[in-house]
Amino acid sequence: MPSRRILLVLLAGLPLAACNAHAPARVAAVDEDAAWYIGTMPDQPFDVPLVDRSRMDPKYRRQTVAYTGPEKPGTIVVDIDERHLYLVQDGGQAIRYGVGVGKLGFSWKGVASVGRKGVWPDWGPTSRMVSLNPDLPRSRRGGVDNPLGARALYLYQGGRDILFRIHGTNEPWSIGEQMSSGCVRMLNEDVVDLYARVPVGTTVLVKRHGRYRV
Repeated sequence: MPSRRILLVLLAGLPLAACNAHAPARVAAVDEDAAWYIGTMPDQPFDVPLVDRSRMDPKYRRQTVAYTGPEKPGTIVVDIDERHLYLVQDGGQAIRYGVGVGKLGFSWKGVASVGRKGVWPDWGPTSRMVSLNPDLPRSRRGGVDNPLGARALYLYQGGRDILFRIHGTNEPWSIGEQMSSGCVRMLNEDVVDLYARVPVGTTVLVKRHGRYRV
């Protein structure tokens, strides 16, 4: 397990949920970031930082739960209001993951499919994101400081990328929150688990709580 010093170095480049231009605040924030991590999970080309799940609300920890929805096994169901993603299993069960979702007015709802998958993917802002924040970098290579995290599932409709993703995050405190630019974010270790379980072509339903018709 890496020491706290190593974790601080690893996390030094991570973007903060709230930034301050003064260096002392930056150091304090990095200390707080590091407190969320307890080690790493081997992966290529980067190891995955592992989150101290005791810091999370237990309902957002990955677990197998009973599932009574009409979707067939293998379907991904995202409940925006509950902040949960379900991977439907056989036998009336689902693997449930905690997620972060889009800010009010940013969340996408509908039915799509996984059009492609990415490992430690590169990131680039959408035109809407740039219009709201012209200072955003236009691209960022994959890595531990990348907003897409360790894995990404790219959502498509009719063979077209709709620019919404299910992806990892380097802001684990945002799981259970409504603060993204519209995508569904997961702990990196959780999105690695989900990525391994679902193929390209998987159906994805993103809905409001209790509403199967989006």
